[in-house]
Amino acid sequence: MASSSTVHPARYLALFLAMLIGAYLLVFLTGDKKPDPKLGIDLQGGTRVTLTARTPDGSPPSRESLDQAKQIIGARVDGLGVSGSEVIIDGQNLVITVPGDDTSEARSLGQTARLYIRPVVHVIPSAAAAPPEQAGPQGVPPGGVPGVPPGAVPGLPPGAVPPGAPPGAVPGLPPAAVPPEAPPASDTPAPQPRPFPQQPAPTPPPGPSPAPGPTPPPAPGTAPPADQDVPLATRIQDEKRLRQSTEQAIQILALQFQATRCGQEDVLAGNDDPNLPLVTCSQDGNEVYLLDKSIISGEQIANASSGLNQQAGEYVVDVEFKSDAAKVWADFTAANVGTQTAFVLDSQVVSAPVIQEAIPGGRTQITGQFTQTTARELANVLKYGSLPLSFESSEAETVSATLGLSSLRAGLIAGVVGLVAVLLYSLLYYRVLGVLIALSLTASGAMVFAILVLLGRYISYTLDLAGIAGLIIGIGMTADSFVVFFERIKDEIREGRSFRSAVPRGWARARKTIVSGNAVTLLAAAVLYFLAVGQVKGFAFTLGLTTILDIVVVFLVTWPLVYMASKSTLWAKPSLNGLGAVQQIARERRAAASAAGRG
Repeated sequence: MASSSTVHPARYLALFLAMLIGAYLLVFLTGDKKPDPKLGIDLQGGTRVTLTARTPDGSPPSRESLDQAKQIIGARVDGLGVSGSEVIIDGQNLVITVPGDDTSEARSLGQTARLYIRPVVHVIPSAAAAPPEQAGPQGVPPGGVPGVPPGAVPGLPPGAVPPGAPPGAVPGLPPAAVPPEAPPASDTPAPQPRPFPQQPAPTPPPGPSPAPGPTPPPAPGTAPPADQDVPLATRIQDEKRLRQSTEQAIQILALQFQATRCGQEDVLAGNDDPNLPLVTCSQDGNEVYLLDKSIISGEQIANASSGLNQQAGEYVVDVEFKSDAAKVWADFTAANVGTQTAFVLDSQVVSAPVIQEAIPGGRTQITGQFTQTTARELANVLKYGSLPLSFESSEAETVSATLGLSSLRAGLIAGVVGLVAVLLYSLLYYRVLGVLIALSLTASGAMVFAILVLLGRYISYTLDLAGIAGLIIGIGMTADSFVVFFERIKDEIREGRSFRSAVPRGWARARKTIVSGNAVTLLAAAVLYFLAVGQVKGFAFTLGLTTILDIVVVFLVTWPLVYMASKSTLWAKPSLNGLGAVQQIARERRAAASAAGRG
């Protein structure tokens, strides 16, 4: 039996009030500071992005690869929260639909996310980063490369002629710097020297040629055929031969050529070979890197998360490696202090920090020009692994709301009607005790609304019509807990106890039933959430949320209010609390028992 001396109703109410105020402070003082829940596709419309799969050899993607890609993208969607997004396979395409009119989120979900960690061999600024009047020939940085004689091409030994140079070129000078007094090699006039990469050299380069087999890449500077005339597989292979060559001379040409096109779409994105060197640009397009082969791949990442580095004041992505990769990373950083190492995502350098010290423990950070959103998106795609295929966005369109705001209003009206019906029934049946039910439901509704706004802000949860249905059912579940409590109080009064003594005894018996009933509902909601797909997950989520809040409100609001009412002489009047009929039954039972005793 509960002891009235141990009950402190004011403490329970103060705790709930503090929780409610804290939730609304977060609503109005963080994010966009607007108390608007994020709506789903069926209520506000959305964006549909079609991703076209591409394979390195140009063959059609297998159904198994598409299914695997769909599962990974689905996991990435789940990583953003219950957002009502959907992913379907349409032929050789994946179609992603997300709420809102921002296509960047859907495009990021289709990111191949092949991460490799590669040592940096050499870096030069891109053509876009250096002013034209200060840029050296052929993409060489202003003032030349430190340690390289003026006029020499970085990476080539002294006296070597760079590939693509016309006959008559002087070792150590760029192709466009052939002395005008150089005599022709024969009676035939020497071809006019042509600068790289605007015009092609008329003769094959004297440098080492690619190994026999695949068709060699076009000479740098040769106007490439139109993309629509060249198969994608051929373009990818040409890029690999140029930008992943192991020949030093070709690497230098690739650096110079890549410096002129950092702002263009990268055909090689997500298709580079981790066991070969790579020439590529940074994500901001300001640097061009020559990178060594990969030492760690994204498949060796155990977990990834994003956050704000308080010291640097920038958003970073924290990466945790698996055990084997952790040892490789610790050994590599210990042996290469003071050198640069690049984090390469889909063939582009995300960041290339200098190793300051050995990094044991299998944890590291990816830094870059991240915002909170881009850092979260990168951590999300890394956490759930890379896709088996690379994709390119072939179409993006706006999807109109299938139900629209009229359906939202209809759903809200249905919820209000249900709430009013519950309150009317409570007032008619429980009299003034129905007022306590109204206060409890109001407190529950205020807390639910604040939580929905915060979930939409921080985990991109979107409220759709199925979620509204879950909220309406939650109102019934909450009212059911009140009925259980009040009926237990009536049972105690029938046994001859006063309203004052019946409340704590009734609560001691009712709370077990309330917890058991809500536990069953919460278990059903959890099973439905993990096994269902699409909008059903939203229904299960809001049902589970209201079930948990039902327990919180009954314990922290309803029970303390009823307990305080039981101490009031005004609320103890049968004409107000609606317990007169039950008390009459108790008197009749006592009279019958007394008569039986006298008999």
